[in-house]
Amino acid sequence: MTSMNELVREYTLQLSKNMIQKAYRGIMSFMADLRSDLEGKYPDFTATGLYFGYMDMTYFAFTPLTLKEMKLKVAIVYLHEENRFEVWLGGNNRQIQSQFIELLSQKDLGRHELSIVQPGVDSIIASQLIHQPDFDNPAGLKQQIEAKTLGFINDIILLLRE
Repeated sequence: MTSMNELVREYTLQLSKNMIQKAYRGIMSFMADLRSDLEGKYPDFTATGLYFGYMDMTYFAFTPLTLKEMKLKVAIVYLHEENRFEVWLGGNNRQIQSQFIELLSQKDLGRHELSIVQPGVDSIIASQLIHQPDFDNPAGLKQQIEAKTLGFINDIILLLRE
């Protein structure tokens, strides 16, 4: 088992290289810009503040009124360790999450998979958007995330109308 002192030494060593800080600031800046761009383009959607996380995930909710009225939310999530963007359908609380997992378990979800209710799982449905994103092309990456997120939202709205 690695001691806390060993972990802190490795942490300090990695920070001294200044790469982690630059990458983290770049990711946070990208996420803030993405959130701002989407909020400006889609004024009927609700965008929450950016959750920075503990270098595990960073996300913000970006939810159309239709889903918000059902006490649901859509989150655009960056998973740091996996270097992947996902979009999650979530509920305002665990009870809502459980209710919608039960409701959707009765339907054909097509290419989407239901999340399993368990501690630490905050989604009803989680869908991969982009693996190994190209942060050197922020405009293209934003367009990809936007298009795939809107497609996901449309799929969810259609599923809930069935």
